[in-house]
Amino acid sequence: MRKKYYNMVEDMKGKIRVFCRIRPLNRTEASSGSGPVVDCLDEYTVAVETTRGLREFQFDKVFSKLSSQEEVFQDTSRLIQSAIDGFNVCIFAYGQTGSGKTFTMIGDKDLKNPGIMPRAFQKIFDIIQENMSKFDIKVSAYMLELYNDRLLDLFVSPAEAFSKKIEIKKDKKGLVFAQGAETKGAASAEELFALFEHGCANRHIAATKMNLESSRSHLIIGITIESTNLTNGSITFGKLSLVDLAGSERAAKTGAKDDQLKEANSINKSLSALGDVIFALSTEQAHVPYRNNKLTQLMQDSLGGNAKTLMFVNISPSDCNTEETLTSLAYATRVKAITNNAQRNWESKEIAHLKEIILKLKSGQPMEEEV
Repeated sequence: MRKKYYNMVEDMKGKIRVFCRIRPLNRTEASSGSGPVVDCLDEYTVAVETTRGLREFQFDKVFSKLSSQEEVFQDTSRLIQSAIDGFNVCIFAYGQTGSGKTFTMIGDKDLKNPGIMPRAFQKIFDIIQENMSKFDIKVSAYMLELYNDRLLDLFVSPAEAFSKKIEIKKDKKGLVFAQGAETKGAASAEELFALFEHGCANRHIAATKMNLESSRSHLIIGITIESTNLTNGSITFGKLSLVDLAGSERAAKTGAKDDQLKEANSINKSLSALGDVIFALSTEQAHVPYRNNKLTQLMQDSLGGNAKTLMFVNISPSDCNTEETLTSLAYATRVKAITNNAQRNWESKEIAHLKEIILKLKSGQPMEEEV
């Protein structure tokens, strides 16, 4: 009953929810004389001063520059329970370069202020611990980056990653998986976090005029949660996708040249493809162009379909970024218009038993006759 009513409440909030987070003015902006043009009017409304007057945008939640990482995760954490209950859940961050996406999703460099990803790892295993007597829960994960239109496995060395071929596939339940990528099990939050740290060390970053450590790739973590009910034997399959998108950028602002320019073009191309998918979903078009880019293929079970999705739009308050801020807010408004129909991924004890028999037969194991 708890699961039923909890998920009913989440559904009533909307299948795709959008949270907006305004970061504080940074030192570069303050020293150059830039001033704030963005204001948090209330917990649902953000206002931007423009040359044509004040523009307001409404979202499911707006976090001001004073909001802590704990506050940001508080409402987000409820979706972790949905993933364990057998739903497809996706949490992703969008915004221009330097708007605070990686801080929101990962945290600061020394993780004194951890973001959504490390907090989600802990929450998963807190819930598992609370339900040990009722459920047997197995957790596994893959970690990828989309860099210059190539999918790279972050669980292996960079040299090995460039030599591996990873293909995006869908299983019979409609869940997207990366064929060829390492999937590793984790028995604790510490193990999952260690895998995450190892993967982050292999990710592409670089300094730009907008950001000292700009993400040059999209980061995608897929966490699969298989839960067996110890009372009736039914099995649910939940998937939590955590996505830190690289920032949209203009070369003139970031000073990107040569390899960085190539990276920026690839990032902007994939974000444009994501925008096309969002437009098609929000206007309920018959054809949704998921296949136009690897990013949209990877996020196919997160946007549209049966997913519960939360988007963070991260914005700068500075007047020097007004144009990019308005673009990001308009993009996020379109995402909010998408309607999904979230459904659990589960199978009965009988189906699970038949699958076990088939696997044994395929592997040549002897079968005992059932009386």
